[in-house]
Amino acid sequence: MRTALIFVLTIFGFPAIANPAETAIGHCAERYEQCLSDWKAKRLEFLKGEDGYLNLAGLFWLKEGPNTFGSDPSNNLVFPGKPGKNLGTFTLRDDLVTMSVNENYDVLITGRRVGRAVMRDDTSGDPIVASHGSLSWIIIRRDNQFAVRLRDFEHPSLQNFPPIDSYPVNEDYRINATLHPYPEPRIIRVDTVIAGLDYNPWSPGVVRFELDGAAYELEAYDAGSELFMVFGDRTSGRETYPAGRFLYARKPDKGGEFTLDFNTAHNPPCAFNEFATCPIASARNRLPVRIPAGERFDPTTH
Repeated sequence: MRTALIFVLTIFGFPAIANPAETAIGHCAERYEQCLSDWKAKRLEFLKGEDGYLNLAGLFWLKEGPNTFGSDPSNNLVFPGKPGKNLGTFTLRDDLVTMSVNENYDVLITGRRVGRAVMRDDTSGDPIVASHGSLSWIIIRRDNQFAVRLRDFEHPSLQNFPPIDSYPVNEDYRINATLHPYPEPRIIRVDTVIAGLDYNPWSPGVVRFELDGAAYELEAYDAGSELFMVFGDRTSGRETYPAGRFLYARKPDKGGEFTLDFNTAHNPPCAFNEFATCPIASARNRLPVRIPAGERFDPTTH
């Protein structure tokens, strides 16, 4: 399986998957609309790909000790579809997850049948991927909690996914911005769509910019070679995703200046699938203005 590019944004183990196909548009001095169209095509390809969000089929939080899994309702973790009724057990102990497979079932890791395996989680940089039929799963770690993230490569969404609705391209929302660093990078507490689960990224500072002569700012999070922002505005919950949208930008040069392109503002994974763990726009990243650029979302149809 292709491995997603993972930036570990925090020492507390809440990674954000920042695939180049869905983040900043990069250098585009000419033929901007074609660049943006290519970016959208790559984003859709990523969403439908093995590491995208459309094939997510389950998110199961583990309790300390044994957690049985399979399709039978008697299991602690009930997998959808028609996998084995009692596939095995995940045991969480001392921040380590071990998978034991019942001998009647074929569960594969790197193409080989296994009976028992220590499941390195996604914050390790090299998570263990197990599979059974069309299903595969890894262990994710979020805020010192562990869960099984399940994918189904025959998920109906892969065939039935409609085009993503977007505002018309408007280069007025491709603007100059400046990063104003904090004296020292700081860890920020950000809420997520899951109550009680925090996102704790490093923030290098705030991004300042102007729209229609008014000044605004967003707190940025570190994402390797990029800045990552989760923002809301006056379209949120009406025309765009209620919890906010994602926006990436290439890190600035020494002068602190860079391009902030709201035409690439896009829906978080949670807009497409209930099994993602998404940060939401903080109070300070809620802009008191409409940003009619980037992807839209109709709350009445979801």
